[in-house]
Amino acid sequence: MYSINKHKKTKKANIKQNRFLSIARLGVSVFHIDDLVRIWDINNRNTLRTSLKRYIESGLIYRLYRGLYSTLPLAELDPILLGAQAINSYCYLSGETILAKHGIIFQQVNYYTFIGEKTKRIKIGNYKYYCRQLKDEFLYNDIGVDKTGKYNTATLERAVADILYFNPKYHFDNRDAINWSEVKRIQGAVYNK
Repeated sequence: MYSINKHKKTKKANIKQNRFLSIARLGVSVFHIDDLVRIWDINNRNTLRTSLKRYIESGLIYRLYRGLYSTLPLAELDPILLGAQAINSYCYLSGETILAKHGIIFQQVNYYTFIGEKTKRIKIGNYKYYCRQLKDEFLYNDIGVDKTGKYNTATLERAVADILYFNPKYHFDNRDAINWSEVKRIQGAVYNK
């Protein structure tokens, strides 16, 4: 009887270790429940949820948002990367976040703005995210989108072109800091204007 129980405990420990090694192989600290379905090959959602509940209770992973988990606590995560992961589809940082970063608008922006496939508003802890939906033909045109970092980011001129697409009468506090000829080039290449 003792050896059977010992074997069961060892088997459970090996499964747990293999599951966490597979998360590490993803190379990201934030992941979705659907990622776990694929890498853990668990088709039964109840089994998956039970496992996740146990791992959360033991402090091995953290639940961030519905279906979104992390190997790190929220305070240790990059908030912009977290937003891109939470959106869970192709997106890039743009809009008011980029304009405020470059001193083009002076008001404080209380949320991170993205452009993506669907309109979404998400709040995770104290972080707020807003994703504007853009037609695929414009969204996947990567002129003025830097894809070299951990997440995709619009250049200042692409962010201005994006804002003007959604609101042609948008007010820019510091218009002189914008390269308008580059904005017009991006508008023509991306938005056919």
